[in-house]
Amino acid sequence: MQTSEFEKIAVKTSVITIIVNAILSVFKLLAGIFGASMALISDAVHSASDVFSTIIVLLGVKISSKQADKKHPFGHERFECVAAIILAVVLFATGVGIGYSGVENIVTGAYNSFEKPQVIALVAAAVSIVVKELMFWYTIVAAKKINSSALKADAWHHRSDALSSVGSLVGVVGAMCGVPVLDSVACLVICAMILIAAVRIFIDAVKKMTDESCDEKTENEIREFVKACEGVERVDELMTRLFGNRIYVIIEIACKRDLPLYKAHEIAETVHAGVESSFPSVKHVTVHVNPYEENEENG
Repeated sequence: MQTSEFEKIAVKTSVITIIVNAILSVFKLLAGIFGASMALISDAVHSASDVFSTIIVLLGVKISSKQADKKHPFGHERFECVAAIILAVVLFATGVGIGYSGVENIVTGAYNSFEKPQVIALVAAAVSIVVKELMFWYTIVAAKKINSSALKADAWHHRSDALSSVGSLVGVVGAMCGVPVLDSVACLVICAMILIAAVRIFIDAVKKMTDESCDEKTENEIREFVKACEGVERVDELMTRLFGNRIYVIIEIACKRDLPLYKAHEIAETVHAGVESSFPSVKHVTVHVNPYEENEENG
């Protein structure tokens, strides 16, 4: 995928989610205040953090889409992972804050002084679940299309918000039924959802910044593709490493030892170009040619 197309899709998706999240967070905040639901107010804070986190994703995508330069000859893709890590930290801090509020209300018994939630709080929680789930699917489809780790992280942020809204809905219903402590308990559920999402996003981003190999399925597909290339007698070694949302590949192939240098070079170039064109996530391929004799297999 071309960098311009990657950036265009990512920016469009991010801008739309920022606008929707801003509207949704204000709606839930007002519904929580006027509907007397602490869980919904906490949920509104979560949605507001989504606006900030998507801005971080947007910045990460813009920087990672820049062309290679003298200081970054391999490109800027890892900046997208940096954005995902920042997003994970923001999510974690948000979750801890909401969890602390819930624990404090339960320990002090403050929930007994809460007003009984109104119907508007119930409606807002239900609307939030639907909207955030739709946002998850909209974002995850775009993320998979361009293989963006930051956008995937943002998509799961939407899913965690949808789940936290389920917690809000339970809390509101419980409080309306005369069990006000459920409103504060729902804050703890929301906290757990956010913390789990934050840890997963953090781990995924770190993996992509520490030269972890790509998945086994992709490696096997690349190996089989190379084996099928004309002139390749054997694949001696295949190594991959993740670089942000892209893959670097190092391949050692064996060609007949009596081939002229120019012919061996042509085979290597065919493998190089073929892998890069057939696997869009591959950014660069390094091919090394080893000498091969037919009797080596039986030697």
